[in-house]
Amino acid sequence: MQQGTSELGEAVPLSFLAYFNFRPAKICTMAKSHVVGKSPSMVSIMLLCGLLMATLATTEAIGVCYGTLGDNLPPPREVIALYNQYNIQRMRLYAPNFDALEALQGSPIELILGVENERLEDISSSQASADDWVQKNVQSYSNVNFKYIAVGNEVKASQAPFVGPAMDKIQNAISKAGLANKIKVSTAVHPVILEKSYPPSEGSFRQDYRPFLDPIISFLLH
Repeated sequence: MQQGTSELGEAVPLSFLAYFNFRPAKICTMAKSHVVGKSPSMVSIMLLCGLLMATLATTEAIGVCYGTLGDNLPPPREVIALYNQYNIQRMRLYAPNFDALEALQGSPIELILGVENERLEDISSSQASADDWVQKNVQSYSNVNFKYIAVGNEVKASQAPFVGPAMDKIQNAISKAGLANKIKVSTAVHPVILEKSYPPSEGSFRQDYRPFLDPIISFLLH
């Protein structure tokens, strides 16, 4: 699956570049804190919702990257309800989150679920670890609409050798679970790997990153 970058420099699958990269939790917090209809925050929320609806009329789908790290965040069930209310159809979780996955049960939202960077070394060397990860975080939530598993996110150089093998083992686990036709496996990389990014037709990777990228490219071609 090809990769692109958001305005914040985050690597995301090209099919998901229609995402608004905002923190939905902040929207919920403002909505709960400012109940006066004329407050600036409420006006901003109304404008944002209007923008979301206008965008839905001109794009195939819209989604968000749901960040779960922070203080005073609303419960995932409230966040997911907000997504459903405004017809947000795609979402990315950077790592498994029990409450968020439970809240997504029965929702039509298509999910990209990330494998934590700190799990890459273990999973890359153990099919049993990959099987366990898929069983706990995917198979246990049979009513979640999983679309992609992103193995790692903008990994450090020290973790790079583990990405390709970890993708292979997660794919094996997905296949053994009978989900290969439903869930695709990919990864998210940092734009620093690009030697040339414009125009896209002439894009190329940096040669010093090829040992990291070649196993990933090989995986995606098969």
